[in-house]
Amino acid sequence: MFGLLGRNSMRCSRQIVASRNLSSIHELKKTPLFDFHVEKGGKMVDFAGWALPVSYPDLSHVESHLHTRKGVSIFDVSHMLQLHIHGKDRVKFIESILVADVESLAENTGTLSLMTNENGGIIDDCIVHKSSAGFLNLVCNAGCADKDLAHINERCSAAVSAGLDVAVEVKPAHSLIAVQGPKMQAVLQEGVKDDLSQLYFNHTALVDVWGIPCRVTRCGYTGEDGVEISVPDDRVVELVERLMGTSDDVKLAGLGARDSLRLEAGLCLYGNDIDETTTPVEGALMWTISKRRRAARDFPGAERIMEQFLAKPKTGKRRVGVIVDKAPARPHYPVLNMEGQIVGEVTSGSPSPCSGQNIAMAYVDNKYVKNGTPLQVQVRKRVFPATKVAMPFIPTQYYNPPK
Repeated sequence: MFGLLGRNSMRCSRQIVASRNLSSIHELKKTPLFDFHVEKGGKMVDFAGWALPVSYPDLSHVESHLHTRKGVSIFDVSHMLQLHIHGKDRVKFIESILVADVESLAENTGTLSLMTNENGGIIDDCIVHKSSAGFLNLVCNAGCADKDLAHINERCSAAVSAGLDVAVEVKPAHSLIAVQGPKMQAVLQEGVKDDLSQLYFNHTALVDVWGIPCRVTRCGYTGEDGVEISVPDDRVVELVERLMGTSDDVKLAGLGARDSLRLEAGLCLYGNDIDETTTPVEGALMWTISKRRRAARDFPGAERIMEQFLAKPKTGKRRVGVIVDKAPARPHYPVLNMEGQIVGEVTSGSPSPCSGQNIAMAYVDNKYVKNGTPLQVQVRKRVFPATKVAMPFIPTQYYNPPK
């Protein structure tokens, strides 16, 4: 059986380095895999203040993307903020800052959720899991780490002052890697005694992987089957080397492939597709709010969010998928109706390596959200035909229990 989630008391030893692709005076944080990336020829770039690989010399961006869809790719996501929430009132506390129905989660399962402000805007999107070991595990975006931690600590202090039993801990000295692709289970199973076929999407467990104590969670940011593995900093290189040694199907992948993979899967990039000015209704993310939470209206910004959700006719803007003819759309390109009026803006866009189409996310006026609606996208000084479509752009392959 899978073990319980555990705590590790080692101290964090993140370091600051100068990116070799930027000015030598521009210091960036590095993950414990930094030297490994450089050794493997990773092209290091600045991402949210961290030195991370955008690509590797063995595969182009498109080749790496396609490889993830048919094999296994390893991504370094150690820049993400990993938190543990402790105390008997931990569920009540986390539901005061997230929209998730954490109370209803089974032990060792989790969900994507949103941290909202009092105006209903999205502070961040996070993954929360309920551990049977008596704490909640929260993973937040690196680009929001400082503001998230400050916000959570402020809310925690207020909760403690109000008499709640809750504490926030930054998970010490742990890296995070994402192992993604249809052959993930076969590769990882070689190093795990437990039956991974029993670990379903958004389920999590403490597992020894080649003798290394890890937290393995079936999730990811690619639309493929995959896991994210929280591993002690001092053993992460060992783990990646063991994974890569299992098969030629296992490759390193960088930020470039990660971005196009998540776009094909219709997944948001915080700061591009959602931010503190957009609500869950506008971001087409109301599925993250359960009927119980909607009825209780006990999360930050609930009144504005529910007012938008229940309004008839719908007004304002909505995040949608768009396919553009002949030209790739990029962030901030205007979206036009057939009369040439600006009715929205692209937030993410690129050619899809899998479909060959130019895919994009955009916010458009609510009257244009029906699938098949003809639109136009202005690319520099030219205008190209476009069509509103459903997302994801290609089918996702999440590993769910049999129905």
